[in-house]
Amino acid sequence: MVDRSQATWICFSRLLLAGALSWGLGPMAAAQSLPVLDQNPPGLRWQQVRTPHFRVLYPAGLDSAAQRTVGRLEQLHGPGTATLGVQAPPIAVVLQAHTTVSNGFVTFLPRHSEFFINPQQGMGLGTVDWLDGLAVHEFRHVGQFDKARQGVGRVLRPLFGDGALGIAAVGVPQWFFEGDAVGTETALTRSGRGRIPSFSVELRANLLAGRLYRYPKAVNGSLRDNVPDWYELGYFLTSYLKVHRGPDAWAKVLDRYYRFPFYPFSFSNSIRRTTGLRVEQLYARSMQELDSAWRAQQRALPPITAVSELPVRESEKVFTQYQYPQYVNDSTVLALKSGRGHIPQLVLLHRRGPEKKVFVVGLLNLPEMLSVAAGKVVWPEFREHPRWGQRVYSELKVLDLANGQVRRIAQGTRYAAAALSPDGQRLVAVQTDVSYRHSLVLLNASTGQVEQVLPNPANDLYQQPRWTADGRIVAVTLGAAGKTIVVVDPTAGSRQALLPVANVNLTNPQPWGDYVLYNSPQNGVDNIYAVSRSTGQTYRVTSRPLGAYQAAVSPDGKRLAFHDYRATGARVVEMPLDPATWEAIPAATAEAPAIYAGQLTAQEPGGQAVARLLAAPDSARPQYPVGRYSPLAHAFNVFSWGLVQSPGGDAVTLGVRSQDLLSTTQALVGLSYDQTERTLSGVGALSYQGLPLVLDVEGSYGGRDAALPVAGQLVRDQWRYARLRAGARLPLTLTRSKFLQGLTLGSYYLNEQVFDYDLPVRRRSEVGPTTPLHAVQTSLGYVAQLRQSARDVAPRGGGSLLATWRTTPFNTRLQATQLGAQGSVFLPGLGRHHALRLRAGYQWQDQAMYQFSSAISFPRGEGYISFDQLQTSSIDYYLPLAYTHWTLGRWLYVQRLRATAFADIAQGQVRVQQGVATINYRNVGLDVSALFNVLRLRTPLEGGVRVVYSNNLQRWVVEPLAFSIRL
Repeated sequence: MVDRSQATWICFSRLLLAGALSWGLGPMAAAQSLPVLDQNPPGLRWQQVRTPHFRVLYPAGLDSAAQRTVGRLEQLHGPGTATLGVQAPPIAVVLQAHTTVSNGFVTFLPRHSEFFINPQQGMGLGTVDWLDGLAVHEFRHVGQFDKARQGVGRVLRPLFGDGALGIAAVGVPQWFFEGDAVGTETALTRSGRGRIPSFSVELRANLLAGRLYRYPKAVNGSLRDNVPDWYELGYFLTSYLKVHRGPDAWAKVLDRYYRFPFYPFSFSNSIRRTTGLRVEQLYARSMQELDSAWRAQQRALPPITAVSELPVRESEKVFTQYQYPQYVNDSTVLALKSGRGHIPQLVLLHRRGPEKKVFVVGLLNLPEMLSVAAGKVVWPEFREHPRWGQRVYSELKVLDLANGQVRRIAQGTRYAAAALSPDGQRLVAVQTDVSYRHSLVLLNASTGQVEQVLPNPANDLYQQPRWTADGRIVAVTLGAAGKTIVVVDPTAGSRQALLPVANVNLTNPQPWGDYVLYNSPQNGVDNIYAVSRSTGQTYRVTSRPLGAYQAAVSPDGKRLAFHDYRATGARVVEMPLDPATWEAIPAATAEAPAIYAGQLTAQEPGGQAVARLLAAPDSARPQYPVGRYSPLAHAFNVFSWGLVQSPGGDAVTLGVRSQDLLSTTQALVGLSYDQTERTLSGVGALSYQGLPLVLDVEGSYGGRDAALPVAGQLVRDQWRYARLRAGARLPLTLTRSKFLQGLTLGSYYLNEQVFDYDLPVRRRSEVGPTTPLHAVQTSLGYVAQLRQSARDVAPRGGGSLLATWRTTPFNTRLQATQLGAQGSVFLPGLGRHHALRLRAGYQWQDQAMYQFSSAISFPRGEGYISFDQLQTSSIDYYLPLAYTHWTLGRWLYVQRLRATAFADIAQGQVRVQQGVATINYRNVGLDVSALFNVLRLRTPLEGGVRVVYSNNLQRWVVEPLAFSIRL
């Protein structure tokens, strides 16, 4: 539901390690062909609740939230997809309670949805319960995918299973899926993101600054400018068409699209044939309407508040943000810096001095706030359990600004937001536990020990707490009726509301004397307001054109800092803090109308009814029967059949694939056709991942057809083979800082034998009729890489190590041994986004009877030779050449050009009759590649050319490069 960047960074270290380890292991790596997925620890007891249309799986202890969620889903089953003309078949929903990532998704591989129950802390939550919002948004995705069960999809699904839904939807842009879902949450709830000004601030800033980007750039993004994401762009494109062509406009577009989607620009053509508008015209008209509406809104705003900007290092050429300011002293502010060219980092901004870098944070669980007090700063970071990807903690880190020391406190916890007391001795933190109970927790700032858990009988959600000077706490609370700001007295256990509970998206409370400053979008633009704790009077403090966020008061009480949004990135600004200049206004009881929101609700058949149902108390819903759910009993769940991807990826497989809903068991069984030798084989693979050790087994039985040169002639033969691979691996995620880290240990047994083998000789890389292979491979892989900004072309810090041992320890007739190790180090290059990689490897093998595949890299531009000893080293220099927005009609959009200059040095030695033969390699080369999108598809690809000079061949070698790098 939310921006996926959190989940993306959480899983990236696993993907990074998997790629590093799978490369170079050759045929024996096929034992690891089924990927490691994220699982929960095996000790959890799982329950399920069934209704006519849903099966909700959840860990024991989450009963109340599960009943509420399945009830909401049943309420949504008709209205949630009505305007798509779809009645979704029954679907499973998994509630993930042991991760602190705030997210949700729907997939058809296998078909199910997952809700991550931990609420977000920022403005995007709005005034709707987190799980209710997920239910509306994600169920709309269910309907979108099930819309593909018509036309071509009706034919493909019996042939391919649920994977056919993805095949049929390949031409539907991501902006439609996410934008339409945001539109549905806006129409069916009181506070979908279409009603939240901070959601649209990026597009609003661009248009008001005259930055109307062409459609290819708006869809595919930029590595230089800020281009709103699929959610924001898609909401306005889909809403424009619904408002102007009716609520079922997109249903008609999809009906036409799914008749036959397999040709270029089929989705755009379906829009044109249904509405008369090409997609570029739809984009242009919606942007024109938004520009007019937002300019009219600007003219109606109160007079703009004057501010002074704190100087920063970055220019406005590349999008860079400075956000969430906190005063360190009267003239210095701490802020979070991020952007296209920077990974998130804390910096100090001075009124009359240069910007100073303080600390690069890890996987930030950003609650849209920082807290500074007594020379310290605190923030929460994600920390994934080393083995269980669905157990993600949110731990607090405290940085001492005086000495730069960072302490990790409150380990293994779930704190989503935290603030230091004025003396720096205590912390207040927000926590949602695994039973969906929300609380404010008071901690010792030195030890992380819990001192007090404040009572919360209504289970209201707390957001962004802060301490007052007299030891009380102010926070936003979200309950069934909406939001307010409360003052909590930890000693008395009492709570006082400062504002009426209302459908107003209050955030970022900041106490100061008798006042509490806060953010409110009550006039259509997020600005800073204040409420008097003694009188209850509310005031408008700022009037900025795009939004004033995160108020912070200087220690002397004379200045107010906040981050001010603009198209080139937010900047920290200041203004005098003088209550006499504030405008007294009535307390807000409703938000200002947002463009399209009211019309979308009016168009929805169940718009008003669903909003009332979602606001109804839990006691008004029915209770559904609950039963136990056994993951092992449901281990096999076939979701795809027909033509499926083979484990090795180099053959066409006719078979079935299975994966259970909790991602513990994967299986594949089928018939594989080798396109090179034109032979059939039966294949099967099974991976059980519900234990600390991942257990893998793979087998195949089939035919071979090959020829060998014998006495100057090619002799061909057909024979049969049987192959078995079985073993275990231990994948560990070790990330705890700005470096993404992972470690994998694995050991596999390989047995291969052949039948009816009549060739007089055999290749040493294959087995013979009397020499079956019984081998064991053991490997260790470690990787640590500095997080990359969007503009980086390679890691600018870190390293990796891959060590492999292959042997035949069973005293069989086929004996061989191989030892290999390769390590690399990444270093910063000369330019900001340049990087240098140094790599070295060594491989030794006893290969008189059998040759294993290479365990280390071989010089580029050369064919592999299996030496007895091989020593390699290389140096690579990565640099960007240009960040572009080139277009070739509707066919191609180029975002970046980059180059890699490299030199490979190697020496190989092999025993021959005359002694030892040695070959030296001294190759140099250049890779030049482009990052591009084709046919406006959402996944960028990278391709290019490699030119290598081979000193052995005494000539230049040209090779193509083609690979996908950004998903």
